[in-house]
Amino acid sequence: MPSPATRRKKPSRRGPSLAVVAHVGPRPITGDMSAHHALAALAALGQTARLEIFRLLMRREPDGLPAGAIAGEIGCPQNTISTHLAILARAGLVTGVRNGRSIIYRAHVEGMRELISFLVTDCCDGHADLCGFPSKKAGSRRC
Repeated sequence: MPSPATRRKKPSRRGPSLAVVAHVGPRPITGDMSAHHALAALAALGQTARLEIFRLLMRREPDGLPAGAIAGEIGCPQNTISTHLAILARAGLVTGVRNGRSIIYRAHVEGMRELISFLVTDCCDGHADLCGFPSKKAGSRRC
């Protein structure tokens, strides 16, 4: 009988284990935000560094910033900034556009508008305009 050190393991019939990362995916084309999308956006903003990154990008609209400049202003390592930017992008709050060798990140203002609209849509029994928020019927676009 072979010793335990020389015994070979039988191959697993289950195959390799996979890590599954859940994310919401793209928003519907209609522009209406679902509860799942709102939760993803709020969860993304629920971390101090990501909230700081988003606020920085809002201040730098419409020009945006490359990841290195964001890292310098926030005071985080670049690999950490990249992770935070990816989470914000999946939540629909940040977009990135390649500019030569770098990517310029910008706040997705329309995504934030949709989130705020989703949060206040039922204000004042469906009359958000009474509270100073534009109603969906009015179609008003304010930044």
